[in-house]
Amino acid sequence: MNENMVDVLIYLYENYMDGEQQPPVEQSDLEDELSQAGFSQGEIDKALRWLDELALGVEAAHEHGPVSGSIRVYSELECEKLDLEARGMLMSLEHSGILDPVSRELVIDRLLAIDHPQVLVEEVKWVALLVLMNRPGREEAFDQLEEMLYADEPVYLH
Repeated sequence: MNENMVDVLIYLYENYMDGEQQPPVEQSDLEDELSQAGFSQGEIDKALRWLDELALGVEAAHEHGPVSGSIRVYSELECEKLDLEARGMLMSLEHSGILDPVSRELVIDRLLAIDHPQVLVEEVKWVALLVLMNRPGREEAFDQLEEMLYADEPVYLH
């Protein structure tokens, strides 16, 4: 049995979002498939709600985004959920040009929506990939991050 919502998101990405295969038209069919793949209904519901909220966040980000060149200060709650390593990954992705300030904020929002106490660095990368996939004009950044995720050896950002 797969354990968390992020596993559902990764499954959906690897099976449908890479453009090779279309997901079932009916949400109930998709839920049945995910259930047969070993995901609990609760995790399936959370993942689908998470994706809906991502779409809403991307839409809202076009209207109100952070100013480029601003410095990000994390709240106490954010620091609890995003440890130093996770925040370091976000900073690395931003300094390398993979994340712009708007994408960074969307990634942070979606990381905070994950229902476990702390997120892992790998989850930061996957969430960033899903955010970039939903942001028009960020295709090159998406490709860079996807390559980093699937590389056999770690890719170091400078």
